[in-house]
Amino acid sequence: MLDRLPFLIGLRYVRAKRRNHFISFISLTSMLGLTLGVAVLILVLSVMNGFDRELRERILGMVPHVQIEEAGGMTDWEPLAERLMQHEHVIGAAPYIEQQGMFSVNGHNQGGMVNGIMPDWESRVSIVDEHMQRGSLDDLKPGSWNVVLGSILARNLGVGVGDSVTLMVPEASITPGGVFPRLKRFTVSGIFSVGADLDSALAYANIKDMQTLARMGDSVGGLRLELDDLFLSGGVTQDIVNQLGQGYRGFDWTYTRGNLFQAIQMEKRMIGLLLTVIVAVAAFNIVSTLVMVVTDKHADIAILRTIGATPRSIMGIFIVQGLAIGIIGIVIGVILGIILALTVSDIIAFVENTFGIHFLDAGVYFVSELPSQLIWSDVGQIVTAAFVLTFLSTLYPAWRAARVQPAEVLRYE
Repeated sequence: MLDRLPFLIGLRYVRAKRRNHFISFISLTSMLGLTLGVAVLILVLSVMNGFDRELRERILGMVPHVQIEEAGGMTDWEPLAERLMQHEHVIGAAPYIEQQGMFSVNGHNQGGMVNGIMPDWESRVSIVDEHMQRGSLDDLKPGSWNVVLGSILARNLGVGVGDSVTLMVPEASITPGGVFPRLKRFTVSGIFSVGADLDSALAYANIKDMQTLARMGDSVGGLRLELDDLFLSGGVTQDIVNQLGQGYRGFDWTYTRGNLFQAIQMEKRMIGLLLTVIVAVAAFNIVSTLVMVVTDKHADIAILRTIGATPRSIMGIFIVQGLAIGIIGIVIGVILGIILALTVSDIIAFVENTFGIHFLDAGVYFVSELPSQLIWSDVGQIVTAAFVLTFLSTLYPAWRAARVQPAEVLRYE
């Protein structure tokens, strides 16, 4: 019976109505603090995981993992692509030409990057064909002078499929009349949308057309490679360049998007740390609750000691009471956090549609919708941290209760 004593009395103290309503208020506050702290921590980390997922799947699905270039242009690229495909981590290769330029339509001008591609090869290294709103990459026939625009770029220019746009590249043409920028009229044959900032600055054309425009002959700008693990890109790039020898250079996605990925990882760690402090504050509110309970229950403690309860049992009573308060708060917080993490995208979309508010602009941020991804290992770590903090907060009040001397208390009863 004495072995069960801490659990029976500790749980009874949790359920019992208190003569001191202030103690009940502090207990409720501690429980609510843990609930909100755990729920918000789960929600925020899920949103950060969502941003991380969107970066990997959307942006890094459009941005090449590795780019290999040859000094003076790459002419014999097909045998090289087959050779690079033999690398254990390379799962796709495709040629490309990158050309910066200025699009112009009826006085509307916007800069962008035009990628010259081979449509039947591009799906090996890019997900753009999965995000076509109108048209198809197959419409980019050699000599057609068609172009596929990002959705935001097309909207800013005020064009749709079938309209014409003029591309001005930063290379001059010398004519008898003077030096003029090189211009070419394209027909919009498709529009893509990946819900990222690439929609506002990226376009695709056939690689043959871009060779003609850039006067590159039969050479291409280089090869784009997709890897089975994008985090190996640095080592794979160095390994390939070493194998190819002098005259080749390579760079990976970390040169263009690495800072964004590192920023998201750092923000996730820092926000997690700050919110853990909030959980800690809520957990340590249990200290004040139990200290007041111990003071209120001096007579009960003294009676228990006189009938044979050990100091260890007395400590167990108040540890059980503190843990019960904490566990209730943690469980409710986990349930609330999981529900919010699974529905926050729909909630934000509902608010945007109802009130006409747009929280994320793809022209400013790299996604246009609030993403969320619940990772159960994060939930487990949050629960473990909250439980440990709750347990630590019960030790001092329980230790004080175990030091109560029955004779000193009962003398005045």
